[in-house]
Amino acid sequence: MPRRSPAPLREREFRLLFAGRTVSLVGSAIAPVALAFAVLDLTGSKTDLGLILTAREVPVIVFLLVGGIWADRLPRNLVIVGANVVSGLTQAAAAALLISGNAEIWHLAALASLNGAAGAFFFPASSGIVPQTVPSPLLQQANALLALAINSATIGGAAIAGFLVAGFGSGWAVAIDAGTFFVAASFFAAMRLPAVENASANFMHDLAVGWREFRSHTWLWVIVLQFSFLLMVWMGAFAVLGPAIADAELGGPKAWGAILTGEALGLVAGALLGLRFRPRRMLVAATLGILAVPLLPLALSFPLALPAIVAVAFVAGLGSEVFGLLWQTTVQQEIPPDKLSRVYSYDALGSIALVPVGYAIAGPIADAIGIQATLWGAAAIGIAVTLPVLAVPHVQRLERRTAAA
Repeated sequence: MPRRSPAPLREREFRLLFAGRTVSLVGSAIAPVALAFAVLDLTGSKTDLGLILTAREVPVIVFLLVGGIWADRLPRNLVIVGANVVSGLTQAAAAALLISGNAEIWHLAALASLNGAAGAFFFPASSGIVPQTVPSPLLQQANALLALAINSATIGGAAIAGFLVAGFGSGWAVAIDAGTFFVAASFFAAMRLPAVENASANFMHDLAVGWREFRSHTWLWVIVLQFSFLLMVWMGAFAVLGPAIADAELGGPKAWGAILTGEALGLVAGALLGLRFRPRRMLVAATLGILAVPLLPLALSFPLALPAIVAVAFVAGLGSEVFGLLWQTTVQQEIPPDKLSRVYSYDALGSIALVPVGYAIAGPIADAIGIQATLWGAAAIGIAVTLPVLAVPHVQRLERRTAAA
């Protein structure tokens, strides 16, 4: 008897979502390595890299709420198609500039801003679309399969990124990323979703309804507040200072690619665990998982030997993925479907609101007090904002609903 595929993959719409997300992330896993070393090649400045990353995040923050509203009004797959096309065009333009040797920092910053604006529409639509593709008892399994596919693609992208950048240059790596956005858009365009219900024509009304839903759940806004500070220090320390450490002390882009691969392998392990691991108190387990993330800045601060950093990256990736799966399942379980994308947009906005600050200040702080002290501080802040979440009663009490319930 042939072995049957996992239950969510028997659903046509989920298969298309699964394929599109996988293809897109193959290229997107290469892009961070390519961008980091493109900037280091152009100016050698950690601050310039931080400014470009900031340029991408600011439009995400500005347009996230708009993206959430339109994702609750329009067919979510079409919102995703539009976001992918814009992202593909921005990456194609960046690739052309890098390959031709005409790229300047302001070019890359401007294109990163357009890419960030597209991402502001992509995230709430892609997060809110999952419950439309599978029955509710399969939500965690569907989220785990998506994470498994995405993280497997990330492994492939991160594994070849260092070699691609070293052998052919950053421009060609970014060109591959551009192509994957267009291929992914074709899968999303083929999806057939039910008509949108309860859509309003009043922007401010829709915004207010989403905010009331968001603030009514204590567990939701508490963890989003935690992530405001956690992601600020994590993204600043890891994305800005990590490539600089790899370039100066660990062997360059191949070493950074190995670290990202270790993290991606941990994400895959977390997704595999998520197919079976079904804790009753989901948010308690999720918060314990995310405590592994601050270990990676500590490993980079010394730095440890490359194999040891890769191992720590694996553990951090595993903990991060366990959090992500349980968080997604909790939000999809607790929030009404017609408000889901708006709540996700408030979730994302609160979580990343301080990320541009982290990107912008990581380089100057490291120049002032040293990379090691900056990474130690990032790890300490990450732990300090996470432990109190475990004491919040609403986090402790929220439980998984059974299929019968």
